[in-house]
Amino acid sequence: MTQSTSASTRPHGNFDLLRMLFNGRAFFALIAIIIIFSTLSPVYFSTNNFLTMSSHVAIYGLLALGMLLVILTGGIDLSVGSTLGLSGVIAGFLMQGVGIHAFGVTLYPPVWAVVILTAMLGAVVGGINGVLIAYFRVPAFVATLGMLYVARGAAMLMTNGLTFNTLEGDPELGNTGFDWLGFNGLLGVPVSVWVLIAVAVIGMLLLRRTPYGRWVYAIGCNARAAELSGVPVKRVQVSVYLLSGVCAAIAGLVLSSQLTSAGPTAGTTYEMIAIAAVVIGGAALSGGRGSVGGTLLGAFVIGFLSDGLVIIGVSAYWQMVFTGGVIILAVLLNSVQYRGRKKRSTAIPPSSKPGGVVDAVTGNRNSKSAVVS
Repeated sequence: MTQSTSASTRPHGNFDLLRMLFNGRAFFALIAIIIIFSTLSPVYFSTNNFLTMSSHVAIYGLLALGMLLVILTGGIDLSVGSTLGLSGVIAGFLMQGVGIHAFGVTLYPPVWAVVILTAMLGAVVGGINGVLIAYFRVPAFVATLGMLYVARGAAMLMTNGLTFNTLEGDPELGNTGFDWLGFNGLLGVPVSVWVLIAVAVIGMLLLRRTPYGRWVYAIGCNARAAELSGVPVKRVQVSVYLLSGVCAAIAGLVLSSQLTSAGPTAGTTYEMIAIAAVVIGGAALSGGRGSVGGTLLGAFVIGFLSDGLVIIGVSAYWQMVFTGGVIILAVLLNSVQYRGRKKRSTAIPPSSKPGGVVDAVTGNRNSKSAVVS
């Protein structure tokens, strides 16, 4: 009997170890990247370089956090890179002054107004995506791919393909301070990193501590079961795309502030980086699984890998190869980890009790379900 018990516990321990390695793969990958590049370059492992790389990662992280909400519901948003570029162009346009020809005047909005208007633009773009997907049942891939071209084309039209190069503002016009996001620091940490931390904390609280977060996971696990349980599926779907658009707009503000310029081609292919960060962080592309912490780790993996390859002088072409290889490996590991689970999660039946619902994440029947309508 003793031998049988010990034999049965041995595989369980191996399984726990394997599960820990799977769940922590983004963290272990980040540690490996830091160790490898630190041995290859003495510059890599330094405080200044880490802060610089973190400011670059902030842009990827902001896009990835918005993308996480969309992927958790089983969707995809291919328009975030173009939304980033359009948001930067809008910010640059406003900083240059808005001419009202009928009255012969030019208005120069303060920076805070530029930030708010740009975030509202991102919300509008994301909201349009959400309405097309939720209410008109346009496939997410098609709707967001179309918006990718619409947003990028709008940015090109606004600038005629050129770049706004002067975003510092003028003290006499009261519109200075735009470069504060990109160049200033707080307690020795770049402001862009603090922005990423603030958005991450809000996202973590939203997903973990509110009914809305449980709705998001429930829709990703089984949208039909969630709808039968009283979850406002369509409204939640619209909201996640709207929030993704806002995150992309904030990323556009950060990037244009760091560059002190805004061009219509900014953010090209960044949607792929955002998706990769979410996948590397352990989220399932089929929806219902993922976390803010894992997504941030995924963003740091991509950012630190890209900057490390630049520091040691690797060709830009090889950088694309390495990054693509990491993405393929992450998707492969996700497929292995979540194999067979999607089928079990989609078999969750609706509750038959009056007033009771089934938790679409765990499948437990509970009259006081965490899924609150």
